[in-house]
Amino acid sequence: MRAMELGTPGGLRSRLNSLVLAGRKTATTGLLAEYAEETEHLEHVGERLALLDDDGHAIATIEITGVEQRPFLGVTWEHAAAEGEGDASLEEWRAVHRRFWESEGVPVEDDTPVVCLAFRVVETA
Repeated sequence: MRAMELGTPGGLRSRLNSLVLAGRKTATTGLLAEYAEETEHLEHVGERLALLDDDGHAIATIEITGVEQRPFLGVTWEHAAAEGEGDASLEEWRAVHRRFWESEGVPVEDDTPVVCLAFRVVETA
């Protein structure tokens, strides 16, 4: 079983994992370029992944319910809201995500390819 690690270790990953376990976060967005860098295949509908904590321990099993590739500017409000992170608008979601990726050294343009994943928790550890 492959694994999913949300955000970066520390406070961000803990917060995002808490949102998943509470049922508020049912989607996430990643950069398509990261898949190539890590030589990973895209997730597929029905695939189950171990959701990992900061220490690499599985805290839940999630099942992928949707996978879409699109340009960053093409992410919908429906998807952004499903990320459950409290953004009040699509513009706020875009600004927060741009800042995050830029802090990781990856500037994001409107046409930067992203992968939008939808998921559900099927089991908690």
